[in-house]
Amino acid sequence: KKTDDVMYAPKDQKATVKIILTDKKGNIQEREAQYIQKGSEMRLFKFTAPASQQGISFLSLPDDVMYLYLPAYEKERRIASHVKNQTFAGTDFSYDDMESKPLSDEYDAELLSSDGDAWKLKLTPKEGTGSDYSRMEMLINKDNNYLRQSDYYDRGGQRVKQLVNRKIEKTDGYWAATEIEMTDLVKGHSTVFKTMDVS
Repeated sequence: KKTDDVMYAPKDQKATVKIILTDKKGNIQEREAQYIQKGSEMRLFKFTAPASQQGISFLSLPDDVMYLYLPAYEKERRIASHVKNQTFAGTDFSYDDMESKPLSDEYDAELLSSDGDAWKLKLTPKEGTGSDYSRMEMLINKDNNYLRQSDYYDRGGQRVKQLVNRKIEKTDGYWAATEIEMTDLVKGHSTVFKTMDVS
């Protein structure tokens, strides 16, 4: 809950995001997007470049409601709960990962260790949440309660993804991850979000 409080402290936020996709052969693709956060449960993520991705948008609303807008079809579609584990627009983030919702609403937390400068927590999905992960193991910075790293495990107990907040900075009095890397450990593919022009 302390981590949620820190990560959702800025109630309204806008930013430009540079996205770098790297496959297992080292091939790189770059994209850009705009990001708008309203409160702790409303988030809009919209691609602005390249032209092939421009306009593709993801909207996360309260009560587990999510929409995807595809400009080629000129209409939005609601994302069903059973496909939340699918990847979002070729990135290594699933719709579930992109959803704007405090972790304490979805998971029960257990302290595994408190060594060094970080707490290690194990998060297991609350009954009825429908998460595709059997658990998440997180490192939380002791100095600011911000998430440093998260490992994701599938229902078979295999570690399948890892998120690392590579840069955590304080802007206008709020802590924020300005460089995030999500790695698909099965596919050997990674996605980096670099946040700029935060307001």
